[in-house]
Amino acid sequence: MIHTILREKSTRLFLVLAGFFVANALIAEIIGVKIFSLEKTLGFEPLQLRVLGNDLSFNLTAGVLLWPLVFILTDIINEYYGQQGVRFLSWMTAGLIALTFIYFSGAIWLTPADFFVSGKLGSGVPNMQLAYQMVLGQSNFIIIGSLTAFLAGQLVDVYIFHRIKKRTGEKYIWLRATGSTLVSQFLDSFVVLFIAFYLGTRFNQHRDDFVWPFSLVLAVGSVNYLYKFVIALLMTPVVYLVHSLIERYLGKEKADSMKKAAMQD
Repeated sequence: MIHTILREKSTRLFLVLAGFFVANALIAEIIGVKIFSLEKTLGFEPLQLRVLGNDLSFNLTAGVLLWPLVFILTDIINEYYGQQGVRFLSWMTAGLIALTFIYFSGAIWLTPADFFVSGKLGSGVPNMQLAYQMVLGQSNFIIIGSLTAFLAGQLVDVYIFHRIKKRTGEKYIWLRATGSTLVSQFLDSFVVLFIAFYLGTRFNQHRDDFVWPFSLVLAVGSVNYLYKFVIALLMTPVVYLVHSLIERYLGKEKADSMKKAAMQD
């Protein structure tokens, strides 16, 4: 039975795209706890950007390295499997991300062995349990904000993609792919910050904790979106490359029939 199903090229392609989609989204969520300096990583001093009264540079979550791939996969899946394919994967991925953090919470709750807590003293980690908790135990508001922004961005991406394709037909792949990504990433950039930090630092406030003003949400969101905007433009050739590989794999007749069915979805 499985062998019969997997003989169909369109099924195999969907499984491969879905696997990369889920894996990239899940890994992006996990590694996103790290904030890195883009400028220092590239070997030069941080820029001093004055945005809405805040001095900022390109300090970004490590998750931004993978999210552009997720949105490229969104557009590819949208092209060949339609809105239902993207929505199914988006909701499934959000559920798996939520389940992952539930598992993390359970693992953090387990009482650590004594040798585990002090096992990395020589490497400069005084408490492995605390380090484990800080890396994997993200706050509820960060998880809720991230999942909300992910789902909102995906649903908007699907809608914009199909609206553009209905007007332009098969032409202008770059317009529907990059255009839908730019709109959805704009929403994603601000929704996650508003929920995770503007609301999160108010409802989860401890004494002496920093509370994000709304101007900082707008400023950081603008810097993050500027980065995503540039990356989306730079990734446009990749969209064409992936389209070319898929067309070659499926064959033109099969690919055209799938795209036509996707638009009727």
